[in-house]
Amino acid sequence: MEPSAYSMSRRHLVALGFAVAYCALNSTSLLAETRYGPGVTDREIKIGQTMPYSGPLSSAGSIGRAEAAYFRKVNDDGGINGRKINFISLDDGYSPPKTVEQTRRLIEQDNVLLLFGSLGTPTNSAIHKQVNAKKVPHLFLVSGATKWGDPHNFPWTIGFQPTYQIEAGIYAKYILQNHPNARIGVLYQNDDYGKDFLKGVKDGLGDRASKMITAEVTYEVTDPTVDSQIITLKGSGADTFIDIATPKFAAQAIRKAYDLGWQPLHFLNSISSPIGAVLQPAGMEKSVGLITALYAKDATDPQWQNDPDMIEFLAWRKKYLPEGDLADGGISYGYNVAHLMVQVLRQCGDDLTRDNVMKQATSLNDVGLPLLLPGIKINTTSTDYFPIKQSRLARFNGTYWAPFGDLIGP
Repeated sequence: MEPSAYSMSRRHLVALGFAVAYCALNSTSLLAETRYGPGVTDREIKIGQTMPYSGPLSSAGSIGRAEAAYFRKVNDDGGINGRKINFISLDDGYSPPKTVEQTRRLIEQDNVLLLFGSLGTPTNSAIHKQVNAKKVPHLFLVSGATKWGDPHNFPWTIGFQPTYQIEAGIYAKYILQNHPNARIGVLYQNDDYGKDFLKGVKDGLGDRASKMITAEVTYEVTDPTVDSQIITLKGSGADTFIDIATPKFAAQAIRKAYDLGWQPLHFLNSISSPIGAVLQPAGMEKSVGLITALYAKDATDPQWQNDPDMIEFLAWRKKYLPEGDLADGGISYGYNVAHLMVQVLRQCGDDLTRDNVMKQATSLNDVGLPLLLPGIKINTTSTDYFPIKQSRLARFNGTYWAPFGDLIGP
């Protein structure tokens, strides 16, 4: 009886050992699966965005096309730790209701891990609460609205470029230092984007704002032109023009001011600085003397022709986006921010959950991007959601934007 009991006990222990090993194996497997968020498999990472491929800001669609082209290169090179990026970019026509509809599709039907690089202040504002309530990473928005840097109330949303208020403050600082008696006329889009930028102008001018700003005029994105607004600004006696307009309307403003013979000191907000999308349609000769704020290299500027990162960018463009216009700043923008998205995904390793994506996006330390101006680095923390905080003023010389002065920040 004792040998039999011993044998039975031994068999039970062996069986128990196999059971423990099996459970452990399956627990490990389950743990591995829990490190994958929606849209992630061993072979794929699904990310989405909305972009205005049609409508009043369709020229900005080059950003999305450049990002898609860069992700194709990443996939050709083996992807992210062996996983290919499945990039779903949907047209919203720069219409907030359409943005809501397309974003719902991305999250609920396409089941994306995250939203990346969706364009526009009013459009992103329309989904801001929704994506935060669903805890979906809402990363590196193509908008400089200050509200994207509010980790306390909206911890799942983060911008990319310098905020409109930072940029506006740079212009205000320059005016106060170099043209303290300026009479300023302001054109701005009548939405969150325009109002946010205008606030930055007024905050930057401080108690001088009410005396220096002689006129403020608005336009709607549905307006056919801004010709009447430019006539009003000229009539106000303004000798300095702060142009807070999106590309289509910025081109109209440049052209109309020139045709009227109005020659103010003209500050053009950076989202409308692309030469191909704005200055060429306005007229290169009509754009001479414009001032903007740059944080990235201009591919048409000859000073970068021997820059290794620019050479690599040009080679990428030739292979993956040959139809892209070198003068279109949207292409270099998309290339840069797509680099940053890849950096975040690489930092995630095999923990591709939404929580970890957000953790990595807000833990960036002195990250360099190939087309940022020298001296500018990406830095974020759990309490600092403003990746880029510096820019450099540049003046258009008829061919390219020529930077001048030092890097300026808040």
